[in-house]
Amino acid sequence: MRILVTGGGGFIGAALCSALAARGDQVLAVDIAKSRNLAAVLEAHPDRASYRHGEVTEWAQLAQCFKEFAPDSVVHCAAIVGVINSEAAPVATMRINVEGSLNVFNLARLFDLKRVVNLSSEEVYGHFEADRIDETHACRPVKLYGISKYTVEQLARDFSESHGLSIVNVRTCWVYGPGLPRPRIPKTLVDAAVAGTPLHLPSGADFRVDHTYIDDCVDGLIRILDAGALPHDTYNIASGEAVSLSEIVAAVKAAVPHADVTVTAGEYRHGGDLRAVRKGALDVTRARRDIGYVPRFDIRKGITAYVEAARKQTQGAQ
Repeated sequence: MRILVTGGGGFIGAALCSALAARGDQVLAVDIAKSRNLAAVLEAHPDRASYRHGEVTEWAQLAQCFKEFAPDSVVHCAAIVGVINSEAAPVATMRINVEGSLNVFNLARLFDLKRVVNLSSEEVYGHFEADRIDETHACRPVKLYGISKYTVEQLARDFSESHGLSIVNVRTCWVYGPGLPRPRIPKTLVDAAVAGTPLHLPSGADFRVDHTYIDDCVDGLIRILDAGALPHDTYNIASGEAVSLSEIVAAVKAAVPHADVTVTAGEYRHGGDLRAVRKGALDVTRARRDIGYVPRFDIRKGITAYVEAARKQTQGAQ
């Protein structure tokens, strides 16, 4: 297949491009910059992966990418990502996340694509009303990032109904692993442990959220991309379990016994400033039933793999 990935230079986008190229697909990564993660993919798969500079808000640029590459399907990852980033750039968030998605959907319609996989977020749910929730949980996002993502989901539903376009929304949750660029949990803990530097988190020990290893996220995206007709337009792709920050610290210490990392009780705040809403686990029963998705990484296995990759990167840089 020929797959165009918007935001192909991002953490999830680059990992997805790597997996698609490795299995033999032709992949075009469209992004505003060629990241280190994407550069490695292009070097490893020069015949199957390519890059094109483009902004999803620039219709002419994006249309040219569609016209020249002629994709069969699109995975739409481009966005201003995360609560902190979106609060810092509210106008840009709505323009890129919402207007950019409109451009992608319109071009998918005009070029008669087989499917658009839209990367969404657990932030669309707002406050979790239970420890584990499925896709039928009410969507009441409370911060700009979640609001923008839910707006895009609703636009996708309207496009699907009005134009017969197959758009599937993937709600994932706190994806982590090698190549994660943002300084958040568990990257900060893994980096400190591997570097041998102490790190103390002043609060949040009991905060629970579904941490999804990057390989599981990519597997779920590809399964939805490959699936035939689906009975639903929205799927949770996550680990299915919510672990506490104290359990993540314990997993890091198990992988790096000498690690000097700790966390204290109290509420969790994004970047130490913005209070996090109640989270929990995303139920992946629907994805298991409809596309055969089964997450392979619990937090211990995921952290161990992450630490091993971080050590190899550190050794390679020396």
